[in-house]
Amino acid sequence: MCDQGKNEVKFTSSNCFVINDKGTVILMGKRFKNIYVVDSSFIPEEKLCLSTVKDVSSLWHKRLGHASMDLIHKLQAKELVRGLPQINKERTELCSHCVMGKQVRNSFKSKNQVSTSKPLELIHMDVCGPMRVQSIGGSKYILVLVDDYSRFTWTIFIRSKSEVFNRFKEQVPILEKSQNLPLKSIRSDHGTEFENKDFLTFCREHGI
Repeated sequence: MCDQGKNEVKFTSSNCFVINDKGTVILMGKRFKNIYVVDSSFIPEEKLCLSTVKDVSSLWHKRLGHASMDLIHKLQAKELVRGLPQINKERTELCSHCVMGKQVRNSFKSKNQVSTSKPLELIHMDVCGPMRVQSIGGSKYILVLVDDYSRFTWTIFIRSKSEVFNRFKEQVPILEKSQNLPLKSIRSDHGTEFENKDFLTFCREHGI
């Protein structure tokens, strides 16, 4: 309203007033906590037409934390956001910030030589899931272990991430006995299922 150059807005501790270039109050608002809400009971001296822009998809996309147009359309259809106007679902504008945020990083260069000299020197670990469809046994996650030297992979189905430590603890003696070698080190993505008190205590006790 101020940028149009025709109106002046005055704020007090309890009210706000929009005054046109003729000095007439055309709109009034009341303070509610830390915002000023338009007073619908206020009747201006001259007739006033209030209008809103129907399709401001890019603006609402930013206001709602760069939400997708499908989500914004659902919010509008179910009237979950006060003041959200009609949004044209079909209209999509390229958001540079979303493009940068979702841009895939360049992959690491492939190694020509294996850094380990024998099995169980380094095990890569990660958890995949939750899957949309659970297994017959009720598992929704997969614990994956990959040996850096042989690239041999173990996949262990689990119901939740809380099972990771117990399944890993059970798997370690099986791996060591099958190779007749001790497990020296593991590498993970620093997830809480790997970096916790039980996991660190077990690794220290077994020299991992």
